[in-house]
Amino acid sequence: MKTNLKKIVVAVMAVAILTSCEAVKNSNNTQRGAVIGTAAGAVIGGIIGNNVKNKNSALGAVIGGVVGGVAGGVIGKQMDKQAQKIESEIPGAEVTRVGEGIDVVFDENSGVYFATNKSTLNSKSKANLNKLAGIFKEYPDTNIIVEGHTDSTGDDSYNMSLSQKRANAVTNYLISQGISKSRLTTYAHGETLPKYDNATPEGRAKNRRVELGIVANEKMKQDAQNQVKQ
Repeated sequence: MKTNLKKIVVAVMAVAILTSCEAVKNSNNTQRGAVIGTAAGAVIGGIIGNNVKNKNSALGAVIGGVVGGVAGGVIGKQMDKQAQKIESEIPGAEVTRVGEGIDVVFDENSGVYFATNKSTLNSKSKANLNKLAGIFKEYPDTNIIVEGHTDSTGDDSYNMSLSQKRANAVTNYLISQGISKSRLTTYAHGETLPKYDNATPEGRAKNRRVELGIVANEKMKQDAQNQVKQ
């Protein structure tokens, strides 16, 4: 397990212990998520801020988009449904619910991938992106961060360029499937944000990935706040 993930797990466990009073135990899922989300947001946000070198990352964007409170719990409940939909329709995707957003990872073993040194989407990747685009249309009040990554093999500048081309390929394909360009933000990280050990073939394969962050847009945030006021 990676260091950042270990720290996040420890932070969430600590907050869960701190929020295990009778009132939290007797609350529903949305209320409980709001309580824990408010307390954990700052802790986890600090972990991400201190450890992710480039703040323009999918996971960093998910953490940074926290509304908090009961409104955050409302958003979280909607994100639960979207995450479950992605998991059920694209089984190979690594889907993680984080705070009030979703982190989705595609690597060579999970749905959207590229041939070595290539940035052209293959037929299987397109099929999975078709499913993903359909889900995004069902949940229009979200923004999507698309980022490309490579392993450490090869020149730094080449890897950065390759990761940009791969991220652009995914973004452009989603746009071609009817996803509004205004919902999409694209970043390239090259080899700078590995999630696995580049010293092993398995680790390098997993680092050659496209990662997506799904966060609430302003309309979803406002609707959640209005719902709380009612």
